[in-house]
Amino acid sequence: MNENEAMSEQSDAMPADAARQVRQHLDSLRAAGVMWLPSQPLAVESATVAETTVQSSPIPAIGEPVSSNGVEKRRSELLVLAERIASCQRCTELVVSRSRTVFGVGPLDPELCFVGEAPGATEDQRGEPFVGEAGQLLDRIIAACGMKREEVYICNICKCRPPGNRVPTTQEAGNCREYLERQLELVRPRFLCALGACAAQNLLGTTEGIGKLRGRFHDFKGIPVLCTYHPAYLLPGRSPQKKREVWDDMKRLLERMGRPIPGR
Repeated sequence: MNENEAMSEQSDAMPADAARQVRQHLDSLRAAGVMWLPSQPLAVESATVAETTVQSSPIPAIGEPVSSNGVEKRRSELLVLAERIASCQRCTELVVSRSRTVFGVGPLDPELCFVGEAPGATEDQRGEPFVGEAGQLLDRIIAACGMKREEVYICNICKCRPPGNRVPTTQEAGNCREYLERQLELVRPRFLCALGACAAQNLLGTTEGIGKLRGRFHDFKGIPVLCTYHPAYLLPGRSPQKKREVWDDMKRLLERMGRPIPGR
């Protein structure tokens, strides 16, 4: 059976807390590319098994070599990481307000990875980054670059939605730093695009504003990083006139990647 059928079958037969744990476990499986489960009862023990797996499979130390890891091993390690994040209790305010954690989506070894700041309301409900209004604009930006959403990796600095969609605090971003670094080590993108000041500053460890950071390349552990405005900043009612500058940034990125620039 697929995951949605499994969750529907069990949601009426277990306490709310257990159902939430199982749902988070299924979300982490989906984030790692697992779309089907064996056709057997999913009891409350499923959440316990997931918790035990996470506790017995700690995240390898940051900087530990992963060059010898095959694709399947890295995918497996991403699953363990997603499960650990799903049960993370580091930020008390975020734990009590989130519906679920939002890990990341996309293939391993992508040419490009987009990094945002944190999930919004739609992302918090669906468990996938950039699926709201700003995400739809990001999809159009990706398409304008001659790529497809499924070809790139997308994630956020923080894996939980801050209440009211506020900007993550320095402490919250710091609590997620270990997760982000390991995630990028396992995904291995060739290029990074930081979306907005929060993502750029936390990724690069700087206090410079996005206006100064964009327009040139930076470095994150040997990976070229281009910074640009967050898609939410480009929406009507904010600064849609900045779309031209974002497109200039995308053309600079495509040129560095060795990809053709559509329309040129």
